[in-house]
Parts: sequence; C-alpha cells; structure tokens
Amino acid sequence: MTTTVARVDVVAVASPKRRRRAPGWLAVVPLLAFVAVAFGIPALAMLDGAFTVRDQATGATSYSAENLSASLRGAYLTALLGSVKLSAVSAALGALVGLPLAQAVVTSRFRALREAVLTASGVLANFGGVPLAFAFVATLGNAGVLTRHLGLTDKGWDLYSFWGLVIVYLYFLIPLMVLTITPALDGLRTQWREAAQNNGATTVQYWLHVALPVLAPSLLGGLVLLFGSAFAAYATAAAMVGSSIPLVTLQIADALSGNVLVGQENVALALSLDMVLVAGLVMAVYLPLQRRSARWLA
Repeated sequence: MTTTVARVDVVAVASPKRRRRAPGWLAVVPLLAFVAVAFGIPALAMLDGAFTVRDQATGATSYSAENLSASLRGAYLTALLGSVKLSAVSAALGALVGLPLAQAVVTSRFRALREAVLTASGVLANFGGVPLAFAFVATLGNAGVLTRHLGLTDKGWDLYSFWGLVIVYLYFLIPLMVLTITPALDGLRTQWREAAQNNGATTVQYWLHVALPVLAPSLLGGLVLLFGSAFAAYATAAAMVGSSIPLVTLQIADALSGNVLVGQENVALALSLDMVLVAGLVMAVYLPLQRRSARWLA
C-alpha cells in the first residue's frame, strides 16, 4: 500500500512537469511553419530554378550547373564584383564614421541627447528605397538645391556615380553602425580606463591596447553587418542610377523582367543563389564574432 501511494505521488509530481513542457514545444510550431513557408519554399524554388536548364530545340528540361557558370561570367560577374566593392567601401566608411559618433553619444552627459540620437538612428537605419533616392536627387542631383547653390557641378560632383551612391548608402549605414556598436561601447568598464591611467597610459594608448582589442569582435561584426545590408540593397540604387552602375541586384531585376539572352531565363535565380552564398559567408563570420564580443563584454 505504501509503494502504491508513493508511485501515485511520483506520477502526480511528474505529470505537471510534462504538462508544462508541452506548451513550450507547441509555441514553436507556428514559427517553424512560418519559416518553412516564407523561407523554405522560396529557397527550394530558387535552387530548383538555378540548376534547371531548358533545351530550346525540344523544350525539355534538365539539371545542370550551366546557369551558375553563366552567372560568374561577363556582365554578371562584373555586377557581382561591383556590388561587393560598393558594399565593402560603404561598410568601411560607415564603420569609421559610426564608431566615434557612437562614442560621443555614450560618453555624453545629456541623457536626452543619447536617447534622441539612438531613436533617430533607429529611424534612419530603416529609411531607404525610393524615398531616400528622391531626397538625394532633389538635394544633390544635377538640378538639386545644394548642387545649384554651391555650384557642385562645376567642381565635378556627380550624384549618379559610384561615390555618389556610396554617400547615399552612408545615410542609413552610419546610423546602423551607431546602433550596432553602442551596446559594446557601454560594456567598456570605467575600471579599465582608470587602471590604464594609473599605469601612465595616455588616451591613445588606452584605445590602442585596451579598448580597441576588446571592441574588435564587435567592430568586425558591425562591419560585416553593414556589408550585408549594403549588399542586399536594391530599390535605392535602382531608383537613382538605374543600370549605369553594375550591381548584382539590378542584374537580377533585369533578368526577371526578361532582359536576358535566349536560354538564360533562370540566370536570375543563379544570381540570387550567388547572393545567398555571399550572405551565408557574411553570417558565418558575423555570428562567431557576436558570441565572442558578448563573452568579453558580459
């Protein structure tokens, strides 16, 4: 009788634990279903189309790497390298400008200024596309307000060039860097600076030998994040420069609209797969850096 009562008690104690675990697993099911539908199905369709080749004579389809090889030749390769170059330059400049700006915000004594800058950065980091392109065209375009008042055209200024596009990208990349690096700057402890000063270190030596080595994972992670954001941008460049600057996103848009050679209808999907691979490499670099930065600044 005692054994039976003990078993009943054990079951009574264990059952609520099992009932508490079940809702946790059930809560993940909608998220997994959404990811499978929103990302899984398009990814499978992209993979299938990227490796599918149609015979123009018979209309038969077969699997081949011809589309991928075509996406890495000629104008397509030029566009891919152009996107990588634009993203790398924009990300580097965004990190160089965003770091001191974020440091000025973190060390400011005015809490209202910090909150205002971070709020504005959150808005500007997500402001892009056609509205951003129109704003710059109206301001710094060939007939823009500042272009006419400052005579920038006579000085060789051209918004619809590589460097003009870099400046436009910096409009949302610098605020993104501020948002990314501010938590890491908050993690720098005042005791480290005081210890460096007590040992005779100058401000420059503190940054070179203490702060920057600690911030290195966060800085590299922010740089990679900025690169990915610039690499995936499409609407701003499409509305501002069209096809005058070779970018892979613009090539994909042309291919999807039918502006390709006969037999290369699926090259757009191959170009998309190239972008996914680049984005995967970016995330493969970013996630370890993020974890290492979290350990240092915890």
